[in-house]
Amino acid sequence: MTAGASAASTSTPRTDGAGCEAIDEVLAHHRRLTRRRVAITLALGLLAVAAFIVDLFSGPSGLSMADALTALVSPGSMDPTTLAIVQNIRLPAALTAVLVGAGLAVAGAELQTVFDNPLAEGLTLGIAPAAAFGAALAIVLGISVPGVPAALIVPINAFVVAFGATLALLAMARAAGGGAQTLLLIGIGLVFTFNALIALLQFVASQQALQQLVFWMLGSLSGARWPAIGPLALAVVVLVPLAVARSWQLTALRLGEERAQSLGIDLRRLRLMSLIRVSLLTAAAVSVVGTIGFVGLIGPHIARILVGEDHRFFLPASALIGALVMSLAAAGSKLLLVGVVVPIGILTALTGLPVFFALILTGRAR
Repeated sequence: MTAGASAASTSTPRTDGAGCEAIDEVLAHHRRLTRRRVAITLALGLLAVAAFIVDLFSGPSGLSMADALTALVSPGSMDPTTLAIVQNIRLPAALTAVLVGAGLAVAGAELQTVFDNPLAEGLTLGIAPAAAFGAALAIVLGISVPGVPAALIVPINAFVVAFGATLALLAMARAAGGGAQTLLLIGIGLVFTFNALIALLQFVASQQALQQLVFWMLGSLSGARWPAIGPLALAVVVLVPLAVARSWQLTALRLGEERAQSLGIDLRRLRLMSLIRVSLLTAAAVSVVGTIGFVGLIGPHIARILVGEDHRFFLPASALIGALVMSLAAAGSKLLLVGVVVPIGILTALTGLPVFFALILTGRAR
């Protein structure tokens, strides 16, 4: 008895010591991982700022970087033409690229988490085609919201129709009583519906309206002006932090629905609020610049590779990567052809497709 008690008393501290060492090792690994994720996020922020500067100082007007910088820092010493180019064209376009990229990437990140689908983004739910249809109504038929200034008819129309499509999506999903897959299927149905309606408008449009509509649907920053930036900036500044505030719930959802429910998370409410945020972000972005593809798809995938599934870092990293991609695409659209600004949607598709295929071939998208 004494020997057994002695053996037990000597073995217990060893077990506790081993357990403490294991816990300390896990905590140390977590701290290293957190520092690494913070460093990556900060690096992405610096890259996004650098891309914004490149976009701001590039353009077909032939202005030097010194003139552009002087127009921002000391506007009183520059001529009116240079001031107009920098302050009324380049600066709002560059800021719009950042806001659109961040908004679309966060929207895609939330959708991929909520639907547990690596292909989910704003286009999947029919929100972007709905916004395009709203713009087409204004461009082709002149149908718009009463009392809206002429300069804002297209973006306001796009926003109103996109938000209406969101409400219809929520109503049909609630009537069907289904979950994430039901929402996704209804969204796909809306994509085909609005694409068919847009094709019908293209068929009856005049030559001038058709050219304007096609250029807008390709994605363009030409309509980025200060009055149109306000609603977009408000949506991004308010909704992105709201998404980050739900980081732990979204991270728990990635562990599985049963695990999330065991933690007391209301999955139906979580999906509903995420869908509303995604709809508003997508509608606000598309209403200003038109249809932009792949930013909401590849941004979250790249962020997931860099920082993992912890949404405290995953969502900010997605926003920064989206802003980085859009700024680089905006700069490339002005530098690709001399004297011509290529629609930015073409650049995002051309750069997004190779990344998308690479993710699939390497298995990381899965």
